Amino acid sequence: MTDTNQSNTGHAATSDGLAPANQAPKKESLLANLALNIIIPTLILTKLSGDDWLGTKWAIVVALAFPFAYGLRDLLRSGKVNFFSALGIVSILLTGGISLLELDAKYIAIKEAAIPGLLGIATICSLYTRWPLVRTLIYNDRILDTGKVTRALSANGNESAFDRTLQQASWMIAGSFFLSSTLNYILAEVLLKSPPGTAAFNEELGKMTALSFPVIALPATIILMLVLVFLFRRIGKLTGLKLEDILVQQ
Repeated sequence: MTDTNQSNTGHAATSDGLAPANQAPKKESLLANLALNIIIPTLILTKLSGDDWLGTKWAIVVALAFPFAYGLRDLLRSGKVNFFSALGIVSILLTGGISLLELDAKYIAIKEAAIPGLLGIATICSLYTRWPLVRTLIYNDRILDTGKVTRALSANGNESAFDRTLQQASWMIAGSFFLSSTLNYILAEVLLKSPPGTAAFNEELGKMTALSFPVIALPATIILMLVLVFLFRRIGKLTGLKLEDILVQQ
């Protein structure tokens, strides 16, 4: 399955549906995230795919139902279409469709690489639009008091310097997506060796799901944290504000 956790672990930063001013957005439960997206699907695929249990096809359906329901819940709760949650749902449906139709496993590997790769390309392309993705991902009103930052930048005459900072951050974020794309493809190619429609294939799909967090989501999250540190330091230098002055109180 595609590492939807890269979008899930960043839900607090990536959701573009803002909560009312007097209502703080609900925090995501990391335990629920891991359980529904990784742990439960992995256990179902690796332990319940035999004919004595769910069978190969129903095991895939039931296993994918948990991350699908989690992504759909997030999509409905936001009150508007969240691009990253929607993409996660599409990814799950593609994984299920390819597996149930018993297509060659190479299509899963291609899909695994294509989705984060397209996100990386979209991040770069968005730099040439009025809505750069970096503002949705990390520089937004759910994380930072952007109004205060904007006023301080204007007072110091550093708007152009900050635009360059956002461009640099965008390239870093795109790099994390391209890294995920590469790791996704390698992981799928290494693990998916059995023919789809077999219990062995389901077990391999389950192992890929289990390894997606330490191998893919964790490095991508570390890169995102480094981008945040870079952005916070640059904001402090360009505005003269301290970090505690610009962070939104959760």
